[in-house]
Amino acid sequence: MHPRASELISLMGLAPHPEGGYFREMFHSTVTVQPDDGRGSRSALTSIYFLLPAGAVSRWHRVRSDEAWHYAEGAPVELLELSADNARLERIALGPYGLERRPVHCVPAGRWQAARSLGDYTPVGCTVGPGFDYADFELLADLPELATRLIRALPEVQEFL
Repeated sequence: MHPRASELISLMGLAPHPEGGYFREMFHSTVTVQPDDGRGSRSALTSIYFLLPAGAVSRWHRVRSDEAWHYAEGAPVELLELSADNARLERIALGPYGLERRPVHCVPAGRWQAARSLGDYTPVGCTVGPGFDYADFELLADLPELATRLIRALPEVQEFL
Protein backbone atom coordinates (compact mmCIF):
# COMPACT_ATOMS: atom_id res chain seq x y z
CA MET A 1 0.00 0.00 0.00
CA HIS A 2 1.22 3.52 -0.77
CA PRO A 3 2.80 5.12 2.34
CA ARG A 4 0.43 8.11 2.24
CA ALA A 5 -2.61 5.81 2.10
CA SER A 6 -1.31 3.89 5.13
CA GLU A 7 -0.64 7.16 6.91
CA LEU A 8 -4.19 8.44 6.30
CA ILE A 9 -5.73 5.15 7.46
CA SER A 10 -3.73 5.39 10.68
CA LEU A 11 -4.04 9.14 11.32
CA MET A 12 -7.76 9.27 10.67
CA GLY A 13 -8.67 5.94 12.22
CA LEU A 14 -10.20 4.60 9.00
CA ALA A 15 -11.84 1.17 9.08
CA PRO A 16 -12.71 -1.27 6.26
CA HIS A 17 -16.00 -0.38 4.53
CA PRO A 18 -18.48 -3.14 3.49
CA GLU A 19 -18.34 -1.95 -0.15
CA GLY A 20 -14.49 -1.88 -0.17
CA GLY A 21 -11.87 0.68 0.76
CA TYR A 22 -11.61 2.41 4.15
CA PHE A 23 -13.81 5.01 5.83
CA ARG A 24 -14.70 7.01 8.88
CA GLU A 25 -17.84 9.00 9.52
CA MET A 26 -16.88 12.66 9.86
CA PHE A 27 -20.29 14.26 10.40
CA HIS A 28 -23.73 13.06 11.44
CA SER A 29 -26.31 15.84 11.70
CA THR A 30 -28.41 15.93 14.84
CA VAL A 31 -31.18 17.53 12.77
CA THR A 32 -33.59 14.94 11.40
CA VAL A 33 -35.80 14.99 8.33
CA GLN A 34 -38.72 12.87 7.20
CA PRO A 35 -38.16 11.68 3.59
CA ASP A 36 -41.38 11.51 1.60
CA ASP A 37 -40.69 7.93 0.43
CA GLY A 38 -41.85 6.17 3.61
CA ARG A 39 -38.38 5.36 5.00
CA GLY A 40 -38.85 6.96 8.36
CA SER A 41 -36.85 9.71 10.00
CA ARG A 42 -33.22 10.20 8.90
CA SER A 43 -30.38 12.48 9.87
CA ALA A 44 -30.49 15.51 7.60
CA LEU A 45 -26.90 15.02 6.42
CA THR A 46 -23.98 12.65 6.93
CA SER A 47 -20.45 12.74 5.63
CA ILE A 48 -17.63 10.22 5.52
CA TYR A 49 -13.97 10.29 4.55
CA PHE A 50 -13.43 7.35 2.18
CA LEU A 51 -10.10 6.04 0.90
CA LEU A 52 -9.50 3.70 -2.02
CA PRO A 53 -5.96 2.32 -2.20
CA ALA A 54 -4.63 0.87 -5.47
CA GLY A 55 -6.34 -2.42 -6.30
CA ALA A 56 -9.37 -1.82 -4.07
CA VAL A 57 -12.79 -0.98 -5.48
CA SER A 58 -15.96 0.48 -4.15
CA ARG A 59 -18.27 -2.34 -5.21
CA TRP A 60 -21.56 -1.70 -6.98
CA HIS A 61 -23.97 -0.28 -4.45
CA ARG A 62 -26.86 2.10 -4.20
CA VAL A 63 -28.16 4.40 -1.52
CA ARG A 64 -31.73 5.70 -1.24
CA SER A 65 -30.42 9.27 -0.82
CA ASP A 66 -28.38 11.60 -3.00
CA GLU A 67 -24.61 11.18 -2.56
CA ALA A 68 -22.01 13.82 -3.39
CA TRP A 69 -18.43 12.64 -3.95
CA HIS A 70 -15.68 15.23 -3.27
CA TYR A 71 -12.12 14.57 -4.46
CA ALA A 72 -9.52 15.26 -1.73
CA GLU A 73 -6.00 14.28 -2.89
CA GLY A 74 -3.93 11.61 -4.61
CA ALA A 75 -4.77 10.04 -7.94
CA PRO A 76 -8.04 10.73 -9.74
CA VAL A 77 -10.84 8.30 -8.96
CA GLU A 78 -13.02 6.68 -11.60
CA LEU A 79 -16.65 6.81 -10.46
CA LEU A 80 -19.07 4.60 -12.38
CA GLU A 81 -22.78 5.29 -12.39
CA LEU A 82 -25.62 3.43 -14.08
CA SER A 83 -28.46 5.41 -15.62
CA ALA A 84 -31.85 5.34 -13.90
CA ASP A 85 -33.00 2.55 -16.25
CA ASN A 86 -29.70 0.63 -15.76
CA ALA A 87 -29.14 0.70 -19.54
CA ARG A 88 -26.13 3.03 -19.75
CA LEU A 89 -22.87 3.22 -17.86
CA GLU A 90 -21.26 6.60 -17.23
CA ARG A 91 -17.61 6.90 -16.17
CA ILE A 92 -16.73 10.08 -14.29
CA ALA A 93 -13.15 11.04 -13.47
CA LEU A 94 -12.94 12.88 -10.16
CA GLY A 95 -9.73 14.70 -9.46
CA PRO A 96 -8.09 18.10 -9.66
CA TYR A 97 -10.25 20.18 -11.99
CA GLY A 98 -9.09 19.81 -15.56
CA LEU A 99 -9.85 18.37 -18.94
CA GLU A 100 -12.36 15.55 -18.39
CA ARG A 101 -11.95 15.71 -14.58
CA ARG A 102 -14.03 17.43 -11.95
CA PRO A 103 -13.63 17.65 -8.18
CA VAL A 104 -17.27 16.90 -7.27
CA HIS A 105 -19.98 14.62 -8.63
CA CYS A 106 -23.45 13.91 -7.23
CA VAL A 107 -25.02 10.48 -7.66
CA PRO A 108 -28.83 10.72 -7.52
CA ALA A 109 -30.70 8.62 -4.98
CA GLY A 110 -31.20 5.00 -6.01
CA ARG A 111 -28.53 4.89 -8.74
CA TRP A 112 -26.02 2.06 -8.84
CA GLN A 113 -22.47 3.32 -8.36
CA ALA A 114 -18.94 1.93 -8.05
CA ALA A 115 -15.45 3.41 -8.00
CA ARG A 116 -11.70 2.77 -8.09
CA SER A 117 -8.55 4.79 -7.73
CA LEU A 118 -6.72 5.44 -10.99
CA GLY A 119 -3.37 5.41 -9.18
CA ASP A 120 -1.75 4.57 -5.86
CA TYR A 121 -4.55 5.89 -3.66
CA THR A 122 -7.47 8.31 -3.62
CA PRO A 123 -9.24 9.77 -0.60
CA VAL A 124 -12.62 11.40 -1.13
CA GLY A 125 -15.40 12.83 0.96
CA CYS A 126 -18.89 11.38 0.49
CA THR A 127 -21.83 13.43 1.71
CA VAL A 128 -25.32 11.92 1.81
CA GLY A 129 -28.64 13.71 2.25
CA PRO A 130 -30.98 12.69 3.74
CA GLY A 131 -28.24 11.15 5.84
CA PHE A 132 -26.83 7.70 5.31
CA ASP A 133 -28.43 4.75 7.07
CA TYR A 134 -27.43 1.13 6.39
CA ALA A 135 -31.14 0.34 5.96
CA ASP A 136 -30.96 2.45 2.76
CA PHE A 137 -27.85 0.68 1.39
CA GLU A 138 -27.72 -2.25 -1.05
CA LEU A 139 -24.86 -4.12 -2.68
CA LEU A 140 -25.50 -5.39 -6.20
CA ALA A 141 -23.77 -8.66 -5.29
CA ASP A 142 -26.67 -9.33 -2.88
CA LEU A 143 -29.14 -9.23 -5.81
CA PRO A 144 -27.88 -12.06 -8.07
CA GLU A 145 -30.72 -11.93 -10.64
CA LEU A 146 -30.23 -8.20 -11.24
CA ALA A 147 -26.44 -8.59 -11.24
CA THR A 148 -26.67 -11.32 -13.90
CA ARG A 149 -28.96 -9.17 -16.11
CA LEU A 150 -26.66 -6.17 -15.79
CA ILE A 151 -23.54 -8.23 -16.55
CA ARG A 152 -25.17 -9.56 -19.72
CA ALA A 153 -26.05 -6.04 -20.85
CA LEU A 154 -22.88 -4.30 -19.58
CA PRO A 155 -20.05 -6.84 -19.08
CA GLU A 156 -17.76 -4.23 -17.46
CA VAL A 157 -20.14 -4.20 -14.46
CA GLN A 158 -18.75 -7.57 -13.30
CA GLU A 159 -15.33 -6.13 -12.42
CA PHE A 160 -16.87 -4.18 -9.53
CA LEU A 161 -19.08 -6.90 -7.99
